[in-house]
Amino acid sequence: MSRLPLPQLTFDNEFFWTSGADGVLRIQECGDCAALIHPPQPVCRYCRSHKMGVREVSGRAVLSAFTVNHRFSIPGLPAPYVVAQVAVEEDPRVRLTTNIIDCDPDDLELGQVVEVVFEQNEDVWLPLFRPTAENETAALPEDDIAPQDFGTFVRPMLTAEKFEDAAAITGIGASKLGRRLMVSPLSLTIEACEQAIADAGLTLADIDGMSTYPAMDAMGMGEGGVTALEGALGIRPTWFNGGMDTFGPGGSVIAAVMAVATGMARHVLCFRTLWEATFNQLMKEGRLAPPGGARANNWQAPFGATSAAHTLALNAQRHFHRYGTTKETLGWIALNQRANAALNPTAIYRDPMSMADYLDARPITTPFGLYDCDVPCDGAVAVVVSAVDAAADAPKPPVYFEAVGTQIIERIDWDQTTLTHEPQVLGQAAHLWTRTSLRPNDVDVAELYDGFTFNCLSWLEALGFCGIGEAKDFLDGGTAIARDGVIPLNTHGGQLSHGRTHGMGLIHEAVSQLRGEAGDRQVDDARVAVVSSGGLTPSGVMLLRTEA
Repeated sequence: MSRLPLPQLTFDNEFFWTSGADGVLRIQECGDCAALIHPPQPVCRYCRSHKMGVREVSGRAVLSAFTVNHRFSIPGLPAPYVVAQVAVEEDPRVRLTTNIIDCDPDDLELGQVVEVVFEQNEDVWLPLFRPTAENETAALPEDDIAPQDFGTFVRPMLTAEKFEDAAAITGIGASKLGRRLMVSPLSLTIEACEQAIADAGLTLADIDGMSTYPAMDAMGMGEGGVTALEGALGIRPTWFNGGMDTFGPGGSVIAAVMAVATGMARHVLCFRTLWEATFNQLMKEGRLAPPGGARANNWQAPFGATSAAHTLALNAQRHFHRYGTTKETLGWIALNQRANAALNPTAIYRDPMSMADYLDARPITTPFGLYDCDVPCDGAVAVVVSAVDAAADAPKPPVYFEAVGTQIIERIDWDQTTLTHEPQVLGQAAHLWTRTSLRPNDVDVAELYDGFTFNCLSWLEALGFCGIGEAKDFLDGGTAIARDGVIPLNTHGGQLSHGRTHGMGLIHEAVSQLRGEAGDRQVDDARVAVVSSGGLTPSGVMLLRTEA
């Protein structure tokens, strides 16, 4: 059976996906600086030349990361299988997502030299790799930017005044949260938005801005965005925003602050809805068609790398290899989130969990097991961002914006970017600290994106709560991230135990903590909170405070 999906052939990539017809691997090359460029582009990212061509390469590469996938399958490629990244011998800056074949996964080691083997599927020749007969080894690819050096690439502030000072959070709301609520996603959105507007002491007539992410209804990822909500409520916003090319899932809030700062809106309603649990159930029942098709427009899916779990697992493996991180290191994050969720009546997973429970959970894709992954659920979260002068009249204490971090420094391509940390974390974190005089030891609560445990680890190191590569010691025993520890982490249970609300739930919790409204899980005297949003795709991070 042919694999599905196969790559969609385009003017730019056809040479790559068909080059195996004669058994030769070909990569795009810059005619001026001779750099290899992947994925193919109309211009060289290194010298900006438009003189682009194609070069035949040896087909030899070094194994730079791999994960053994146990959970996911695609037609023609049943689990388990190895998803890998290999660095091309002629230019190790080029890394190909692929499968390693013709070997026992237990025998694989980073640094092995591998060679290309083409597998024909219809009109496509997929470049797979196998260890060379001589079992050679080579140096691993180097960082494009060393993790500790990201701060040197941050651009300085352009003005002495910060746009962050113009706005505050005045209202928060959340719908009911559950595993298969079997209700309309738009009804969840409206429930959360009505709560947030009421919490801010406003009415629908006061709302003149709307902001969301990702502004679509696909795979249980939303209700249809501003279009759907405005159609239901008739708000008629002066300013609106939505889309995935923004500062992560919580980027709708950062965009709202900008709208308020420029005078485009006075009260912006930000919202995010997930209904993945119901969507998946409806697919099982045959009432919804599964997403995707026979062809894919990305460079990972044809090799069965169908989840962000695969990409993050590769980076996690390199972190393990370089810094001595262990699976138990990730386990302390999962256990911390579960302990906090036990005190949160809205959390989905509240039962106690031990390290043995964590380690014995079924594997997903190495090194990740079930409890390294967040919980698909149904729910919506809403936040009202208001002008500072209006916030003074709000019924609840306003939560102010101290600083944001948004700068993209590394490559965005999932398999060409940062080696040892989640992509789109190190740069944004470094940017944050250039926009404030506060420092990590001033932060009382950290609500850090935890779609997977490794997301959290990456943010902890990037933000400076521990040094680069020091998470193993910092997280050991879990005391440093407990509610009474050095930096209380994901106090509502995070996405790992509370539920996957794509960053907006973290903002909701940060506001609850800074208001002193978190109940049994309240951190004493919480005045400053950091909230991160996303990673892999463009992301963002915010520093919030209680005082103007």
